[in-house]
Amino acid sequence: MTTETEGIYMFCAIPDAEDQTFGKVKLAGEHRKVYTIPYEEMAMVVTRAPVQIYEPSRQNLKAHQDMVADIMKKHTVIPMSFGNVLQTEEDVSVLMGKLKPQFEEIFPRIKNKIEVGLKLVGKKEWIERTVKENPQLQSLKSGTAGKTKEAGYYDRIKLGEAARTFMTDLQIRFDEEIFQPLAKEADAAKNNDPVSERMVMNASFLVDRDKEQAFDELVNRIHDEWADKLDFKYTGPWPAYNFINIKLKAGDAS
Repeated sequence: MTTETEGIYMFCAIPDAEDQTFGKVKLAGEHRKVYTIPYEEMAMVVTRAPVQIYEPSRQNLKAHQDMVADIMKKHTVIPMSFGNVLQTEEDVSVLMGKLKPQFEEIFPRIKNKIEVGLKLVGKKEWIERTVKENPQLQSLKSGTAGKTKEAGYYDRIKLGEAARTFMTDLQIRFDEEIFQPLAKEADAAKNNDPVSERMVMNASFLVDRDKEQAFDELVNRIHDEWADKLDFKYTGPWPAYNFINIKLKAGDAS
């Protein structure tokens, strides 16, 4: 019978060099105490857990994200990616020493700020109605009607290309009409690639906590204007996942 080696699982770094505890988290089948490992003027929030590959199951991911979100209520956090576990507390201290220059640059930039996400998906009925109003698409669609698979091959390629161009044009439109106005009210913004066919915007915004209510109200006004055409998914507050780029190198904790 083999015994799993216990290591140090990392949740996030905070700019507070104090010994603190944050309750317990259920990880690897057990409830585990969450505490800090201070390093100079900052600390890593961790728990003792087996050194293993952690499966990104819904339960495991939720445990990680909920813990970081809970800590974020009182602290500025630099979230560590899911599943990062080191052998010892000394390894964590070594890692923090290596990352200190990055942390010192990031903490002031994200202090008192939250991330919110906004995904916009075109309603099927509105997309279909807009397609019917597009002469080029209707002409290409008519050109493929009644043709055999072989005979209409190139027409179908043209139709597919035109459909992609149509969706790209919609994404550009909503970048100008929705993303840009919201970006002006945010501290930083990213318009990421769509993850579904009818998605016209997949954006993240870094918002000052003092301006969160005003930003929410702007999103609500945009929703009222476009609710008959778009489905809105507005999420957050989150740690600044999309606005932090921690560069970890092999051997940083050794």
